[in-house]
Amino acid sequence: MRALLLAPLLVSMALPAMAANDTANNNTANNNTDDKPVYGPRLEGFDYPWTLHRFELDSQQQSLEMMYMDVAPQGEANGETVVLMHGKNFCGATWEGTIRALTQQGYRVIAPDQIGFCKSSKPEHYQYSFQQLADNTHALLAHLDINNATIMGHSMGGMLATRYALMYPDTTDGLVLVNPIGLEDWKAKGVPWQSIEDWYESGKKASAEKMREYQQETYYAGEWEPEYDRWVEMQAGMYRGEGRDINAWNQALTYDMIMTQPVVYEFENLEVPTLLMVGDQDNTAVGKGLASEDVQKTLGHYAELGPDIAERIPESTYVHFEDLGHSPQVQAPERFHEALLEWFDRTR
Repeated sequence: MRALLLAPLLVSMALPAMAANDTANNNTANNNTDDKPVYGPRLEGFDYPWTLHRFELDSQQQSLEMMYMDVAPQGEANGETVVLMHGKNFCGATWEGTIRALTQQGYRVIAPDQIGFCKSSKPEHYQYSFQQLADNTHALLAHLDINNATIMGHSMGGMLATRYALMYPDTTDGLVLVNPIGLEDWKAKGVPWQSIEDWYESGKKASAEKMREYQQETYYAGEWEPEYDRWVEMQAGMYRGEGRDINAWNQALTYDMIMTQPVVYEFENLEVPTLLMVGDQDNTAVGKGLASEDVQKTLGHYAELGPDIAERIPESTYVHFEDLGHSPQVQAPERFHEALLEWFDRTR
């Protein structure tokens, strides 16, 4: 394992997020929303930075639509493709800065919204699994005649990217994990099970205020910049309109997927070069608030989890940022992308 520590640097850019549990008004999720954006059930009204394409697929006896961005290289193409997997509280659009950084270096970038999220279909009934989402993404790449790609995932997308690389090692050129959740098994460590109905009821109460409070603490290590508000409103806007309930329901289903389908026991089985990038100030732990105080103290210590997991991955490089939180690509994009591109240069 190769480990790198990236020193602090002044930053200026941002990308999005959402938190599911709060105590806001149960009807609109926000009081005084007259001057706040209201988006449709599939994020209608929110513009993505590049053209959205539609991939139609039949899955679990229903016709679904997986929306994605396919961004061509700027200038000379290097012949390589990177697939970006968003987190649970994020969308494909949240990768905007990373897409620019990669395409400027000649990469083709595919950034889908997974089924159940953002611009893609939100089915009322779907058996969510990381295997299913990986299979959906693999089908998208086959549709695009992409035979090999580097798979990059952030947050929940890190769990999905790990599962993808385990399922399709022969077509995965490399794996990049950015503050992935799933570096520990919360249920095994003492977080109690919660029903999907309870996840759903708490999700319906989502508000921009609580999202902002959670993100400031967890995503940005206590910092806040005005440009981060765009990404708060992107998520909160779906909970102010008619799409609140179907969004909360799909979020509840995917919370259950995360809690019951750990990947932490399989990192030793990865067969591809892997870059693990961690903001040490991250404290994310799904279901943390459900656990006892004693259990809560044991969860979400990414400064310890990162190097432990990196040691277990056969061919790994570990990069960490002492001062950053859950979203280093948003909080410090220049530092983040410099480290990312350096790894790509070494592994190409």
